[in-house]
Amino acid sequence: MSTSPTTTLTLRRPDDMHLHVRDGEAMRAVLPFTAARFARALIMPNLRPPVTSAAQALEYRRRILQALPAGAHFEPLMTLYLTDRTDPAEADRARAGGGILGFKLYPAGATTHSDAGVTDIRRLDAVLSRMEETGLVLQVHGEVTDPDVDIFEREARFIDAVLAPLAARFPRLRIVFEHITTRAAVDFVLSAREGIAATVTPQHLLMNRNALFAGGLRPHHYCLPVLKSEADREALLEAVAGGNPRLFLGTDSAPHGRAAKEAACGCAGIFSAHGALELYAEGFEAIGRLERLEAFASEHGAAFYGLPRNSGRIRLIKRPWEVPASYPYGAERLLPLRSGEHIAWQVAEEPPSAGTGAGSTDMASP
Repeated sequence: MSTSPTTTLTLRRPDDMHLHVRDGEAMRAVLPFTAARFARALIMPNLRPPVTSAAQALEYRRRILQALPAGAHFEPLMTLYLTDRTDPAEADRARAGGGILGFKLYPAGATTHSDAGVTDIRRLDAVLSRMEETGLVLQVHGEVTDPDVDIFEREARFIDAVLAPLAARFPRLRIVFEHITTRAAVDFVLSAREGIAATVTPQHLLMNRNALFAGGLRPHHYCLPVLKSEADREALLEAVAGGNPRLFLGTDSAPHGRAAKEAACGCAGIFSAHGALELYAEGFEAIGRLERLEAFASEHGAAFYGLPRNSGRIRLIKRPWEVPASYPYGAERLLPLRSGEHIAWQVAEEPPSAGTGAGSTDMASP
């Protein structure tokens, strides 16, 4: 990474290891933002119906590649959706298919399109054992879904009830604790056995739960896991500032049309792909650790997944730009994080604008 007095920032081209791009027209609306910033992204499988087989994942990958803007250099990485009925042989098919890195665990009912998810982790023992043997990674949405558990405690309860016992039962299974939000999660990951890592989102680094109610109810700040306390946010910032290789970038950017968010029962998900890398730069700058951003964004995730580091470069400039109020999203509109507000950094040479998808990147090899 190179810098010149906090005005420019040049990074190895990064990876987004947790991303939702949807499908069809919705995918074509949001994919250019990610392709302009990231060389690769791990694509979440919670479509409707979910992506449960290697064959479906490879077909989804083909549609993503077809939807890329002309000249884009971007590789979608795939993961499969676990259900109570996942066949252990699917792990072998996933390994043989190429470009499939693992399986995603959604506890049934935990988040958007998780109704087909897992009802009892013990039902997966045969699949997890085969994953352990083949080297596939388990990506975990880490919340219990018991309605008697306070929503702000569901991540911590998941660690004790599910994740810690799971890690002990399968000591060679590599696990990514997705979008961690609490000090409890930080403490677990940093003290866990080898083979356990976590992704961290920009919203959980930059906002606490007060943002859900700033000036009124803010549905576009609603995500799962929900934003947590300021003490939890500070724990995440402290952890990424430390440069631990177990922590890496995963935006969990999750687009929903405006009507689906501003509803009596609004969808969970924050769309951040339009300015994801720039938002992370704000977070790292706020803690005086811009020099740690490159490893977090471009090295730790690749190392955990056994991928080569990207050779391209991307440049950020310290120049505020105003985020459009909304972006096209098929026949709807999509409200991004910081809608109508400013982001302090931008991708060179110009900020994204409504309808164009993204700023440009420097793809020169080192």
